[in-house]
Amino acid sequence: MDLGISGKRALICASSKGLGRGCAEALAGAGVDLVLNGRNAETLAATAGEIRVKYGVKVDTVCADVATEEGRAALLKAASDVDILVNNAGGPPPGLWSDWDRDDFIAALDANMLAPIALMKALLPAMIAKGWGRVVNITSGSVKSPIPQLGLSNAARAGLTGYVAGTSRQVAGHGVTINNLLPGIHATDRAISLDQGVMAAKGIDMDAARAQRQATIPAGRYGTAAEFGATCAFLCSQHAGFIVGQNIVLDGGAINATI
Repeated sequence: MDLGISGKRALICASSKGLGRGCAEALAGAGVDLVLNGRNAETLAATAGEIRVKYGVKVDTVCADVATEEGRAALLKAASDVDILVNNAGGPPPGLWSDWDRDDFIAALDANMLAPIALMKALLPAMIAKGWGRVVNITSGSVKSPIPQLGLSNAARAGLTGYVAGTSRQVAGHGVTINNLLPGIHATDRAISLDQGVMAAKGIDMDAARAQRQATIPAGRYGTAAEFGATCAFLCSQHAGFIVGQNIVLDGGAINATI
């Protein structure tokens, strides 16, 4: 399918690896020029080089932490005129409710709620002026089905979801859509980290930990960054202009819900 977005330009946060890279590759495959972001300069440069060679699109890079004001300023300097924004940031660490204090919550909010809101506020006006724009926020399946050990993530991402619910409906009439993608377990570094947590908690090896978590997924496997990216690219396409303020779950059926 021709997504109709060749020649557009996209900022994709936290895109040097994992789900962010999956989104970057899918958009590049549709002919979109990219501004990639990551905190590790070497990994970011390698990813950018591989995408340039494979897809032949223009790729700029910004090595910065999106959770900081300085990082966002660097991103906006390089990407003030983008047509597409994909918000993404690593999730906060797991733990028990009794582990976290105010500073922990502020850090989670900065990374997973306030940073994407700040980028939307900065970039939406130009999209509105053009009469076209796409925003996709990578949140978490925990928005629909909270994960007990991920309380920091549950809280921050739920806050972002509430913000998007209202904002998306205010900008839709200008040809700008905002939607959220809610990943379940995908084969990324984040999954490995959580698998290791299961190993430590239960005294089992990695294969057993992964098998336990895969057993909770009706599809019987972890998702891939490529299939996640393909869904993101569709939401950014010309065909998705009537999808507004939605929370689309990609979890292999793990969340057992009718709606």
